[in-house]
Amino acid sequence: MARIKGAVNAKKKHKKILKLAKGFYGQKSLVFRAANPAVMRSLRSAYVGRKLRKRDFRKLWIARINAGARQNGLSYSKFMNGLKKANIDINRKVLSEMAISHPEDFANLVTVAKGHL
Repeated sequence: MARIKGAVNAKKKHKKILKLAKGFYGQKSLVFRAANPAVMRSLRSAYVGRKLRKRDFRKLWIARINAGARQNGLSYSKFMNGLKKANIDINRKVLSEMAISHPEDFANLVTVAKGHL
């Protein structure tokens, strides 16, 4: 049986990693041995970052809703409890957008929530 050499596949793999390392500083963008761990780490960090972004946005929405609710004399937790008791099912993203863009509509929701507490 003929011997199979790995040069073509190794070259493809190295090119793929070096393409991902474009923009890295120094040897990390030029040398495969330095680029490979840097790229692996960056891909891992990107994955984690996508999960963290969801948490960060939820925190932002809650802070905005809390600020809007407190302007109308209610805390965040009581406001959300009042909405739940009133069977109003609006997600936090929409509520935070309402608190910023449509404060009068948000104030109406707060009065509805107050009524059901």
